[in-house]
Amino acid sequence: MAGRLAAALAFALMLASCTPAPPQGPFAPGAAPGKPAAVDPLLVGHRLMDAGEFDLAHRAYTRAGADRGLTADVLAGLGTANLAMGRLGTAERLLRRAIESDAATPEMWNNLGVVLVEKGDFLEAEQFLRRAYALDNGTSDAIRDNLRLALAKSRDSGYDDDVEQEYKVVRRGGGKYLLRKIP
Repeated sequence: MAGRLAAALAFALMLASCTPAPPQGPFAPGAAPGKPAAVDPLLVGHRLMDAGEFDLAHRAYTRAGADRGLTADVLAGLGTANLAMGRLGTAERLLRRAIESDAATPEMWNNLGVVLVEKGDFLEAEQFLRRAYALDNGTSDAIRDNLRLALAKSRDSGYDDDVEQEYKVVRRGGGKYLLRKIP
């Protein structure tokens, strides 16, 4: 019996020595080719956005784009991360691409409206936020509040109809006009 046990142990040691050792080096091993990531990078990006880690969320959305392509969800995630980091031009471009998709959600329309409010394009923001509110059937308080803000800012033009204007437009000739104060 002891002879059989020794033979089995020797055989197991011989098999263990036949398997190649994992490569050693200073860097962590990368993802296995052809295998999906352990955790969905899009989900990771959403959680990082909720935690206020916008730069890390941007990186996660970039990984999601590399894994699944630039889908509407990935574009919206990248746009929202750029909005949170103050990159309004990039956020606007990405969110406009996201809403062109058939998979556009009310949140994507809302986020584009928020970008436009931040840029001062209140009338266009109002249109996008109205669309988001309609697609959402009015159930989201955040979309409703953003629409109210855009409406208030678009109506606040800085002019008061009750105050008499003290300027008039005077034609100077050659297609030039001048604002002059009424004496």
